[in-house]
Amino acid sequence: MKVAIGFDVKDSSWGGGNQFVKTLVEALKVKGHEVTNTLIDKDIDIILMIDPRSYNDGVTFGSLEIIKYLILKNKNALVIHRINECDERKNTFHMNKLLKWSNYCADFTVFIGSWLKNLDIYLTDKPSKVILNGADKKIFNSHKKKSWNGTNPIRLVTHHWSPNKMKGFDVYQKLDSLLSTSDWKNKVEFTYIGNLPKGFSFKNTKHLSPMNGRKLALELSKNDLYISASINEPAGMHHIEGILCGLPIIYRNSGALPEYCRDFGVSFENQDFLPALKKMIKDYSKFKKNIIQYPHDSEKMTSEYLTLFSQLLKNRRKIIEKRFLLKSPFYLFLNLLFLILKFRNIVKLFYKKNPNKNL
Repeated sequence: MKVAIGFDVKDSSWGGGNQFVKTLVEALKVKGHEVTNTLIDKDIDIILMIDPRSYNDGVTFGSLEIIKYLILKNKNALVIHRINECDERKNTFHMNKLLKWSNYCADFTVFIGSWLKNLDIYLTDKPSKVILNGADKKIFNSHKKKSWNGTNPIRLVTHHWSPNKMKGFDVYQKLDSLLSTSDWKNKVEFTYIGNLPKGFSFKNTKHLSPMNGRKLALELSKNDLYISASINEPAGMHHIEGILCGLPIIYRNSGALPEYCRDFGVSFENQDFLPALKKMIKDYSKFKKNIIQYPHDSEKMTSEYLTLFSQLLKNRRKIIEKRFLLKSPFYLFLNLLFLILKFRNIVKLFYKKNPNKNL
């Protein structure tokens, strides 16, 4: 099959979305499938919309480009909308409406966290499922991780590409301040890897620039405990990478974090992370043993996507027959609009080649 994924993979640090696409592309190619990040070819079987905002850096096509493709090139392509965003994530006021409007072009919806299904961000009459994120265990693993001896200061770490304050900087700042107190300055060390909000700085925390791949995995494995204080996290990759590197986690009870981290760490509410930290220090060995059973790796994730693609293609005819997009007045309007634009371009091209012709 031929799969079009609307994102141009970056080799540098670029957040969890980039890591997801890179992993899925590799899995598809290993199975012998073709992958493109454009809608140029006329024989695409599956279109995976990562982000409807085609104006965003890295995004190669959005919902409007998909509708145009279905109308003018190939109505047999099946469209999957992977939802990994929401207004609640960054206190915005436009994303939910954009996601719901863009979901109009999709035949199937995938959520990266169950909690997203409770938001008004998609058309509920369409089929959907949750496929949880997973990181590459060939890179993120505990092979080089030395277990905390219970005597040395426990080393906490977190990493984020985004500098948005809702990634948990209220808690990270509070933790940074805690390291100044006599009770904790010799018991805990904290490392932050990634970008910081403008004007934000740490006093007692080790700050490292964004990194990815094996370099990131090696740095994570130097620590004993992971912390994620992200608010309304759709899912993310950071906590998954940390746990796969052998680090138990203390995590904010918000967004998708409980779904990914439950049984592998201790949760906390709002900014009150200290009870969770104390419990983790006390029961560290118990949570350390559980890490071996952590299920959210890239092999499981990509297998679920490939299975979904195959299932949808088996039912392609029925899906297309039921497709509301091609039967609605909105489709007729778009069809007419695109035909007008196409005709206009043909006329422009004709007169460009024949400048002496008159109407």
